[in-house]
Amino acid sequence: MKTVGATLTAVLLSAVSALSAPPSDRAAVEAVVREAYVEGVHAKPDPAAMRRGFHADFRMLVLREGRMQAVTLDEWAARLEKAVAERKAGAPRPEVRADFTNVDVTENAATVRLELHRDGRHVFTDYLSLYRFPEGWRIVAKTFYAHPEE
Repeated sequence: MKTVGATLTAVLLSAVSALSAPPSDRAAVEAVVREAYVEGVHAKPDPAAMRRGFHADFRMLVLREGRMQAVTLDEWAARLEKAVAERKAGAPRPEVRADFTNVDVTENAATVRLELHRDGRHVFTDYLSLYRFPEGWRIVAKTFYAHPEE
């Protein structure tokens, strides 16, 4: 009976440890999201910085009027490039705040829930999915809720 109890305890402990990711994985996931998405898309738009943290096969799923549209990384980066080119010299950048409300990592997969604010206004609740590749963590998908202007 002691052997069964010890075995069960060992199995439960290994299951619990598998559920919690090492702090280094969580920090790496947050760093990629902060650098490529928060900074590279919103705070200091830079398509090159954006591309460093996104996988080439990335898709953003946009739901509008009951219809879903997939946006590729190239399409999104082109929109960002256009916005950067059209930005007036010296125009102030928005103050961007990103709150990581949930980061969940299991082995080579991760999800991030992020609350994004621009100039004090809650703009997006983002759900980002990442995979770990040999070169590091990359954002592979995004869904989101755009908060209405008040």
